[in-house]
Amino acid sequence: MDQEDRIALFLDYENLAIGAREHLAGMAFDFRPIADALAERGRVVVRRAYADWSYFDEDRRMLTRSHVELIEMPQRMGASRKNAADIKMAVDAVEMAFEREYISTFVICTGDSDFTPLVHKLRELNKRVIGVGVEQSTSAMLPPACDEFLYYDRLEGVDVPHREEPEPEPEPQLAVLVAQTVAGLEGSSGGEVTASVLKRTLLRKDPTFSEADYGFRTFGELLRHLADRNVIELGDGPAKGDPEVSLPEYGDQGAAFALLGAVVHDLAGPHGTVALSGLKNQLRRLRPDFSEKKLGYRSFLQFCKAAATSGVVQLRWSAEADDYLLTAP
Repeated sequence: MDQEDRIALFLDYENLAIGAREHLAGMAFDFRPIADALAERGRVVVRRAYADWSYFDEDRRMLTRSHVELIEMPQRMGASRKNAADIKMAVDAVEMAFEREYISTFVICTGDSDFTPLVHKLRELNKRVIGVGVEQSTSAMLPPACDEFLYYDRLEGVDVPHREEPEPEPEPQLAVLVAQTVAGLEGSSGGEVTASVLKRTLLRKDPTFSEADYGFRTFGELLRHLADRNVIELGDGPAKGDPEVSLPEYGDQGAAFALLGAVVHDLAGPHGTVALSGLKNQLRRLRPDFSEKKLGYRSFLQFCKAAATSGVVQLRWSAEADDYLLTAP
């Protein structure tokens, strides 16, 4: 982007504070992880939080130190969510969208599905919308409506007591997702695909997408990992830190062997096995144009035997499975 995004932040504070207390082992809500996450996305020029602050006396000091404007909305705790604070917050956000054209991104911090129409309206006004909510108290309707959705409990700096970290998603799903997205972008645009364009497209497919869920600190680290696995190739992009992403050509036998080895490794893990049956389809999910016949092999089995001879994979017949089994060396 030519200039950094200008961000307006709106917090449905009761929803966040109660969500953290009830679903995150009684922990108190902390604004700092949200501020840090947004600092990576642009410049926050408006910060407003809506609540009956008589119930959140300690929180008031924490938010004031972070330069958050506190909007006082007296109400009874536990009242219907269709309350004055919700309405006031929605009206203020829409008014700001019309009056301050320089604001490009609105951050709506809540898990309440009642704010879904507000998200749709802001996007209709050509504003980017980021949602933030506690995962277990966030309506399933809200994240898909946003351009990006951040679960508060997954943010850097939020340490939930006694929580077991979720296992990262299996990497083959990640490799397939990225490769298919790159292929689609290459086919639709006919030009280069940059890392920033790829990330925005992944978020359009799934606003909750985060490289952290796969064990990576940054999106660049994720891309370098997939490049090392020969799933994608990285080249110099139009700007520093925004490389061009492309799919490697698999007309070369060595590259095809590397693809097979990567898929077997990712599916089988360090000590497991993968059956030959169905494996070709897994390769084609990554590279629809894969064909062993283009490389001079009469069958996929012959191709795998050649790969085993080269040491890329290990191949053996299993009478119990009635199939060939492959492992990563």
